[in-house]
Amino acid sequence: MIKIYHNPRCRKSREGLELLEKSGQEFEIIKYLDNVPSVEELKNVIQYLGIEPEALVRKNEAIWKENYKGKQLSDDEIIAAMSENPKLIERPIVIKDGKAVIGRPAEKISDLLSNNS
Repeated sequence: MIKIYHNPRCRKSREGLELLEKSGQEFEIIKYLDNVPSVEELKNVIQYLGIEPEALVRKNEAIWKENYKGKQLSDDEIIAAMSENPKLIERPIVIKDGKAVIGRPAEKISDLLSNNS
């Protein structure tokens, strides 16, 4: 099942959702600000993305600048920060068949959906 971690207030996230709707494929919407991902769930997402945890952080968010910027944080501390402050999570994230992309730009979602591996 395809999943999208979605924030309805984000234009890029809405664009990603529209792409999924147009694809005709079944998918699940996870409004991650309301249904906050656990640390374990975030670790899985990061593994699917194939990135370092810090690459999933929205570094322009005030929460990051005020509390975390410039500090030496372990991967676990970064993941815990995202779980405690889901606004820090980049969006949208689309997962399909154990692979994931951050939908910026939205074409990355199209590439994931058309990948039949």
